[in-house]
Amino acid sequence: MPSATTSAVVHRNLDADFPRIVNGEGSYVILEDGRRIFDASGGAAVACIGHGDARVHAAIVAQLNQISYCSTIFYTTDVYEKLCRELVDSTHGVMKRAYIVNSGSEAMEAAMKLARQYYLEKSPPEPNRMRFIARQHSYHGTTLGSLSMGGHAMRRAKFEPMLLSCVSRVSRCFPFRDKHEHETDSQYVARLADELDQEFQRVGAETVCAFVAEPIVGAALGCVPFVPGYLKAMKAVCDKHGALFILDEVMCGMGRSGTYHAWEQDDGADPDIQTLGKCLGGGYQPIAGVLASKRVIEALEKGTGAFVHGHTYQGHPVACAAALEVQKIIREDNLIQNVADMGRLLSARLKDLLTSHPNVGDIRGSGLFWGIEFVTDKTTNEPFPSSLGVAHGIAELGLTKPYYIAVYPSSGTADGVNGDHIIISPPYNISPTDVEMVATTVHRLVVDYFASRKMA
Repeated sequence: MPSATTSAVVHRNLDADFPRIVNGEGSYVILEDGRRIFDASGGAAVACIGHGDARVHAAIVAQLNQISYCSTIFYTTDVYEKLCRELVDSTHGVMKRAYIVNSGSEAMEAAMKLARQYYLEKSPPEPNRMRFIARQHSYHGTTLGSLSMGGHAMRRAKFEPMLLSCVSRVSRCFPFRDKHEHETDSQYVARLADELDQEFQRVGAETVCAFVAEPIVGAALGCVPFVPGYLKAMKAVCDKHGALFILDEVMCGMGRSGTYHAWEQDDGADPDIQTLGKCLGGGYQPIAGVLASKRVIEALEKGTGAFVHGHTYQGHPVACAAALEVQKIIREDNLIQNVADMGRLLSARLKDLLTSHPNVGDIRGSGLFWGIEFVTDKTTNEPFPSSLGVAHGIAELGLTKPYYIAVYPSSGTADGVNGDHIIISPPYNISPTDVEMVATTVHRLVVDYFASRKMA
């Protein structure tokens, strides 16, 4: 196996020797040295039906036997049409059309351009609208446009001079760190909505295309759900100022949070544009997408009739076939209900086992999307400095004996640089026995990690 010094790959860490996966079976990935790792994070919350599902493999092969590539400048395919219809119908009339791309970053780029074009095509047009309001410490992708939308300091740092200047930010919705001691949920929501309203006024409401947010913040903060009523309140501010409401569900959507779309958990929070990704194709093919509402699509239909955007591999037939089969499995196997049921069990067991640990500050999430945030002191919630690499250390330890479990690590939780969390996001078809194993193994992993480093 190539070492870090002989590999030809531009790995995420050029100095690391990455273990090589040779197989995947259900909830397990199998490494070259024989280790069977329980994939309790689904990679980056991607592998929603596990690995090696023969039904998806068959759908991919069947599509390859028909056509493997479609130039969408000239043609469409049956599988592309069916997937987009499936996605649109899942919104029960909220969305009108879908646009299929290859990654979440591409989806956010498309959403930004679609929002801008909407204001050029609507009647009357509003050409001055070119700004976006997002949130601090957010993450919306890694291309220059999507990175500009995000507010994660560590991810942005090296590229700041290249990023767009048309994005401003308001506070995140993060009650563990930002809600005042005696503030009720409704008061907290009102404060955040007022801040957004003031930001519209500060930058000039007539210049803003949209407010952009993840309903449940994934990698940047570690599965932080919205406070009840928050999405509805933020949408109301957008409506007040004539702006669009864009929700990024690349990580938290497609059933991961216990409903097909996370925004369904807050009445009156229907988005104008929505991005989706990871659990769309479950990792079987690279695929993501954008959903656009009637309001947005009808403006284009009455205008030029074209979205000025495109990718060589958009609507790729093989990717669409994989995603369509994944979504069929989720629907026919009633997996969204299992996500909700197993999510409640996972939540309860994680809290039972870890709430009292001196370095566990918070356990939060929804469905099968749970984050554990680590602190140096539970009374102050002081984060660990980034130099210690706590979350990545826990994840690396998890791949060793006796744990053999994969969790997803991330840092910058507290302020964009410092702070650590891990994400637990197992497959939708997980069983109660699996849930118990995950919870007890994660408990042992956390306890052993801090004990071995004398941090507790």
